[in-house]
Amino acid sequence: MFEDLYNNLDDIKELKDKLVVIKYGGHAMKDEELKMAFAKDISLIKSLGASPVIVHGGGPEITSMLDKLGIKSEFYKGLRITEKDAMKVVEMVLHGAVNRELVTLINNEGEYAVGLSGRDGSIVKAIKKTVDGVDLGFVGEINSVNTWLLWTLIDEGYIPVISPIGEGENGGYNVNADEFAYSIAAAMGAEKLLLITDVDGIYLDPNDPSTRIPLLTESDANDMIDSGKISGGMIPKVLSSISALKEGVGEVHVINGKSKHVILQALINAQSCGTRIVL
Repeated sequence: MFEDLYNNLDDIKELKDKLVVIKYGGHAMKDEELKMAFAKDISLIKSLGASPVIVHGGGPEITSMLDKLGIKSEFYKGLRITEKDAMKVVEMVLHGAVNRELVTLINNEGEYAVGLSGRDGSIVKAIKKTVDGVDLGFVGEINSVNTWLLWTLIDEGYIPVISPIGEGENGGYNVNADEFAYSIAAAMGAEKLLLITDVDGIYLDPNDPSTRIPLLTESDANDMIDSGKISGGMIPKVLSSISALKEGVGEVHVINGKSKHVILQALINAQSCGTRIVL
């Protein structure tokens, strides 16, 4: 498959000097072959002139480390309640382990990646997040994004790899990685935002992958949410995608990270995989 994609790389050259933000998460972060394929794709699109910025997750890795340390993981409406001791672990795992591994993989492919968290240079400032009055501890929502450091690195030829930790008044805040990626893409006016998930996109029938929707407009998305065809964790992804589009992102593309070289596939033949979300 890689050879077929490699023979069509001219289709990516239209992205020369264009910004592509990639949210890296799900199964693609766990499988060694998929990790290597991801790093190869990032290196390749950078060598062709695109400017990739990566935001990564790390929820399972955080849970595993908390379990090893005997710190209980509690969630409220999908958000990890993060007390002070847990927040130290979150930063250690995301920035000290996951981020470093990804940076090394990309550097080994011949490009130059730089690992950051949102706290570096106060790239992302966050405020304490509460849901239904529940104290979530050191969980934050993004208050502002400062893109100067990111653009400086890009201008010097580097690939920023960012862990989703925001700078707050009381230290670091754990920020949802999807929200983090949307905010970075919007603040930087990205040409594309690629969301790597564990599904092939958005389906007309949630239980039937053959009903994948290649292109989803805002009005169709709202209709599908109202009818229940888009539900659960996909709702905030779609709504946040629309918000990012309204703030200047060219398009959002939900793709399946379980497929090797899906980034190349999405950039070469967008209709062939996942779901593109546009206004």
